[in-house]
Amino acid sequence: MKIGVIGAGVMGCGVAQSLAQSGLQVVLIDITEVRLDQAKAVIKNNLRFRTFFGSSSGSSEDSEVIMDRIRFSTTYHSLHDVSFVIENATESWEVKESIYKEIDPICNDACIFMVNTSCISITKIGALTNRADKVIGTHFMNPVPAKKTVEVIRGYHTSNECIASVEDLMGQMGKDIILVNDYPGFVSNRISHLFMNEAAFVVQDQVASPQEVDDIFKKCYGHTMGPLETADLIGLDTVVHSLNVLYESYQDSKFRCCPLLKKMVEAGLHGRKSGQGFYSY
Repeated sequence: MKIGVIGAGVMGCGVAQSLAQSGLQVVLIDITEVRLDQAKAVIKNNLRFRTFFGSSSGSSEDSEVIMDRIRFSTTYHSLHDVSFVIENATESWEVKESIYKEIDPICNDACIFMVNTSCISITKIGALTNRADKVIGTHFMNPVPAKKTVEVIRGYHTSNECIASVEDLMGQMGKDIILVNDYPGFVSNRISHLFMNEAAFVVQDQVASPQEVDDIFKKCYGHTMGPLETADLIGLDTVVHSLNVLYESYQDSKFRCCPLLKKMVEAGLHGRKSGQGFYSY
C-alpha cells in the first residue's frame, strides 16, 4: 500500500517518517526540491535519534531501509496510485482549497483524503471534491512518531467505511483514534487555543512572565508543558492562523487573537522553529 503525504514541513515529515517506520510506502510532496532536501535531512536525523524518545510506530530497522520507503516529489501526479492522501499544508483555507481542487481529478476514485488540520471544517473541504464521503480529518499531534493518539474528525458526508479504513491505517501506524464531529477547532484546538491565547494576554498585561505562567500549570496542575511552551512548539504563526479561523468561523469575540501574539509573529518570533518565541531555543 502506498500513501501520499502533502507538505514536507514539521508535521508532514513526522507523518512520512511514522508511515515509513510502519513498513508503508510513502510519496512525500512539496513545491520545491530545496524543501524536499531539507525534509530528507530532517527525517534522517530524526531516525538516528528515534531511540531517545518514544515512538508509536517503533522500528528497529536500519534508517536507510526506512528512508528507502519514502519517495520525494514536487508533482501531484505522483499521487495517481495512492490509497490515502494525508495533507499537511498550512492552516490557510486558500492554500488547502487550491490543493484539493488539483488532486481530486488526479487521485483514483477509491483514494481517501485525510486532512491534517487543527481547525478548518472537514465538511467544507469535502465540498471541494467529488468524494466527500472519503474526506476525513486526521489531526496528528507533534511530534507525530511519538504521539500514540490522533483526533479524527467525521465530516457531514464522511462514510463509516472511510472511518473504518482510516482506523485500520492508524492501527498499522501503532496509533489509536478518538472520533469527534466536525465543528471548526474540533475538540483539541477549540479548547487549547483559548488556553494559549489567554496565557498570552496574561503576559501582555504583565500579570506574570511566560515562565511563571507555564510553571503554574506544570507545578500546580501537573501539566507536562505550559500553554506558552505549547504555543512555541506548535508555532506562534500557526496559533495565530488557527485563532483567526476560529474567530471567523464562530464570530465569537472569545477567539479574538491577543495583540502580543500578532506582534511576535510579525517580528518573526515563531517559536521553536525560528529559535525565538516566548522562550529562546
